[in-house]
Amino acid sequence: MDGCLACELTSGERELPGGRIHKTPCWVVEHCVGPLGLGTLIVKPIRHVTHVWDLNDTEARELGPLIQRVARALATLLEPEQLYVTLWSHAGGTPVHIHWVLQPIDADRPSDLFGPHLQVAMFDRGDTPPINEIETIASRLRTLLSATPA
Repeated sequence: MDGCLACELTSGERELPGGRIHKTPCWVVEHCVGPLGLGTLIVKPIRHVTHVWDLNDTEARELGPLIQRVARALATLLEPEQLYVTLWSHAGGTPVHIHWVLQPIDADRPSDLFGPHLQVAMFDRGDTPPINEIETIASRLRTLLSATPA
């Protein structure tokens, strides 16, 4: 889909820090390109889909087990205090390619920042993780996800 960042990252039209981490017949897993922290992953359909209700049956069947599998890999690698899983689907006020954000949360965050407040604060700060650290995490996650059964 022309002008869709998610599609452009999946197709390789835009550079993807860390590269593709995992792929199923319907979904891809990539590191987040925004300022949501090291180890924050995106799980998105390969097909351009803008609404959850537009997922086909195969996409829907794969989604839950894939999110759980990716969450376990993140928990194993990073040992976060919590893992936020949020659906994102807007850019400029318009629905775009849906994607789930899996964001590991550490105990060292400010105690008054959690949930959407933490994500807003991270966007306001705009600190994107260094590419070399993203590549290291992505490589480790790729290994973990290839070693675990689907």
